[in-house]
Amino acid sequence: MELLDRYLQAVQFFLPKKQKADIIAELSEDLRSQIEEKEAELGRTLTDSELEALLKRCGSPWEVASRYLPQRYLIGPTLFPAYRFFLGILLLGCVVPRFLVWIGFLIFDPADRGYLNMGNMLETIVSAAFFTTLAFAIIEWTGIKLKLMDYWNPRKLPPVKDPNRISRANSLVEIGALVVFFALFFQVLWPGPVIDMFGAKIVLAPAWRGFFWAYTVLAMCSLALSGVNLFRPYRTKSRAFWRLLLDVAGGAMFCWLLKAQLFLGISAPNLSEEKAAELTALLKLIMAKALPWAVVILVAILLMSSYRIFRVWSSDRRRNAIVPSVNGVTTSIATGT
Repeated sequence: MELLDRYLQAVQFFLPKKQKADIIAELSEDLRSQIEEKEAELGRTLTDSELEALLKRCGSPWEVASRYLPQRYLIGPTLFPAYRFFLGILLLGCVVPRFLVWIGFLIFDPADRGYLNMGNMLETIVSAAFFTTLAFAIIEWTGIKLKLMDYWNPRKLPPVKDPNRISRANSLVEIGALVVFFALFFQVLWPGPVIDMFGAKIVLAPAWRGFFWAYTVLAMCSLALSGVNLFRPYRTKSRAFWRLLLDVAGGAMFCWLLKAQLFLGISAPNLSEEKAAELTALLKLIMAKALPWAVVILVAILLMSSYRIFRVWSSDRRRNAIVPSVNGVTTSIATGT
């Protein structure tokens, strides 16, 4: 049994000093029992090759020793989901918006392409990730218990959420906002060469009339869609597609409004021509600088609406993949709309 003794010695090397004797005694008894059972089955003593194969099945000395060692985690399985969630928040909240804004500046204002400094961004990410990891590691290694975890009640957990169900409250808010929008839009911004707003006269380019009516049509379509969602509060692929179309069209028109510079001038009774010119230039500059941000928002709307369509499609596919038959036998089908 020299091979077994050498194996036990190798395992012993990796074990904690205070537990070596007990663990080796337990492991030795277990291995000798396996050897005796195998020899009884064969009716003879195991050869060195057979004993070698048996020990290989048990694992390397380091692997066997690791089973007896206490588990060590920088961040354990209890805290790891929360740790991963906070890292995801850092990524979405710091990196993605900054990168999208940089794309907007790169497209519409190349002079500002230095906005995204990769060195500074990487330093920010590494620092935030390091301090977040350090905080969770301290909680893990000091044994601090999150007491809130001990006071949860299964009865107070949120109900199962249908991802394709539309909240009627959201639909009512959308309808109310659109009604207010129509009232203000038609009363204050009626299409004409000059708009009188709170005593100030705003001069707009002729293209404003086309924008006004196009935006009105989009708002009416959105109002109709919100009304349908109110009475039939669940998402379908067709309604998700129309929501995508309306949102992207509205965002694209707003970006065009900022880029087209329809605002020509402003005048007021107590405003000198010089101040009016300065105010006009300032408003045009604000609109120009707001364009990249509007593009970023438009891209975000496109991504969210596309994800909504994908989620509806995936849900329908899972629901229709298996349909129970009359006789209780499930039948797989391929569906499409």
